[in-house]
Amino acid sequence: MLQAIGEEARQRASELAGERVQTIYFGGGTPSLLSVEEINGLLQTLAAHYALSEDMEITLEANPDDLQSLDYLRALRGDTPVNRLSIGLQSFVPADLAYMNRAHSADEAARCLENAAATGFDNLSVDLIYGTPTLSDADWRGNLQRVFEHKIQHLSCYALTVEPKTALAQHVKTQKVAPPDEEQAARQFEILLAETAAAGFEQYEISNFCRPPHYARHNTAYWQGKKYVGLGASAHSYDGQRRRWNIANNALYTRAVLGGASYWEEELLTESDVFNETLMTALRTRWGLTQERMAAFSAAQRAHFEREAAPYVQRGLLLREAAGYRLSDAGKLLADTILADLFIA
Repeated sequence: MLQAIGEEARQRASELAGERVQTIYFGGGTPSLLSVEEINGLLQTLAAHYALSEDMEITLEANPDDLQSLDYLRALRGDTPVNRLSIGLQSFVPADLAYMNRAHSADEAARCLENAAATGFDNLSVDLIYGTPTLSDADWRGNLQRVFEHKIQHLSCYALTVEPKTALAQHVKTQKVAPPDEEQAARQFEILLAETAAAGFEQYEISNFCRPPHYARHNTAYWQGKKYVGLGASAHSYDGQRRRWNIANNALYTRAVLGGASYWEEELLTESDVFNETLMTALRTRWGLTQERMAAFSAAQRAHFEREAAPYVQRGLLLREAAGYRLSDAGKLLADTILADLFIA
């Protein structure tokens, strides 16, 4: 697999010609299972084919059960350029973790944060899930306060969704567990806004919060519509005109890349696709849909947007300001509905 990723990097080096790579994100699957030597080997491969910035944000995604070894974390911090961890913690509540079928325990969730801090990682992002039937409002506040106590700089919080073809989907279908409650999720989202604001966090995207200036540079680039190259099985890429995605199966991806066969699919985005994606990414952020981004719209697209946006502006769900448009807190609760109405079919 690593050999195949290196070969893909070589083949696609021209896609970022003349540009410096600002962020690298080791994500998907379990990249924290990579050894220090393997991480450094991949970074050396990237350096051979791309111009890397000297102050890159290099993030490693990890689950709490993969971060129980102090020796591994010391080596990761001291012997690699990785300078940020994104930890899929999800909850400190045992019943929550059991409901979501998570492999780690509540104790491991707490210990991984202690270990990361003890080994010098001071730029940590934590994922939390709310809206599970097993999570009371008090427990949700407790989860947030425990994260704040660990001096976490970045927080990503998502309402529980039941994805098709998962164990949770099957358990909900067979009534083994209760489905998510939309009213509970909305209430806990409002708790999230209040608690993070009180703790000095800024909500800079609907699901993402940070203590300034610790914005996730990698994800912010995505929301700003910048192009990116994804390497490896299931990886996605975007160049402003095309979306590309690799084969999802690890073995098939590896065999195809090393065998010289096609290992990706792609689509050319229409003008409507680009318009819709601009709305979807921009309006999720605190900066909103700026006049600068709207300048790329055609006259017809701008007229469509302003016509469809008007009712939401009148209701206070969409705020019209000198800089552009952004969602109000009430509008964030209805973001999916509002965006769907603003899209061009």
